[in-house]
Amino acid sequence: MQNKFIIEDGFWQLFPDAKIGIVTAYNIDNTAKETMNYQGILNQGMSEAKMHLLEENFTDNPVVFLWREAYQQFKTKKGARSSIEAMLKRVSSGKGIGPINPLVDIYNTISLKYGMPCGGENIDAFKGAVKLTLADGDEEFITLGSDKSEPPHPGEVIYKDDTGAICRCWNWRESVRTMLTEETTNAFLCVELIQPERYYEFRQGLYEMKKMIEAYLGGDVTITVLDSVHRELAF
Repeated sequence: MQNKFIIEDGFWQLFPDAKIGIVTAYNIDNTAKETMNYQGILNQGMSEAKMHLLEENFTDNPVVFLWREAYQQFKTKKGARSSIEAMLKRVSSGKGIGPINPLVDIYNTISLKYGMPCGGENIDAFKGAVKLTLADGDEEFITLGSDKSEPPHPGEVIYKDDTGAICRCWNWRESVRTMLTEETTNAFLCVELIQPERYYEFRQGLYEMKKMIEAYLGGDVTITVLDSVHRELAF
């Protein structure tokens, strides 16, 4: 059965110039290999992330500032920040980022290098069409480290399917139900752009992600870019 990803009108009303890059990867091997230095890959990403941290005051860095502005456009959980801010904060404070599993390590590396939020989910865990939309407020959502549902606020930007929310506050926190594991063989990954002037870098990041997945994990990998004109993807 074919999957579908739909970006709904409510999202575009808030972010008409956004672009969502989707990388689909089928028949991959996401198990960690002893021959691969995943920490080394992440270290390279963290090194390149410093180009996004040139301002002495952390919140004055353009990537951080612009995503904070974006989060002011919709209702969020108190204290929620974009995934790229959280990663850059760890780099800025010297905490670093460790390996999780190959796919996550790859998209974290791309996120750090290009200063854009990236995420990924297990295609085989989706139920019905996946949507980037505004929450009704009753979607089930259980994140890693929790055992209770914390539904999004009405009007919160979320990814969701027929079962519930997949990622809250756009790219803040994901559901344990669809998260990537070493057992994942089919994956849906995304790169999110809110700065149109960085479109070239956005495309570079997508193609670099594709090449890394093919090189390290094999499989069949494709790229699609959605915008306010092209809002749906069958995958």
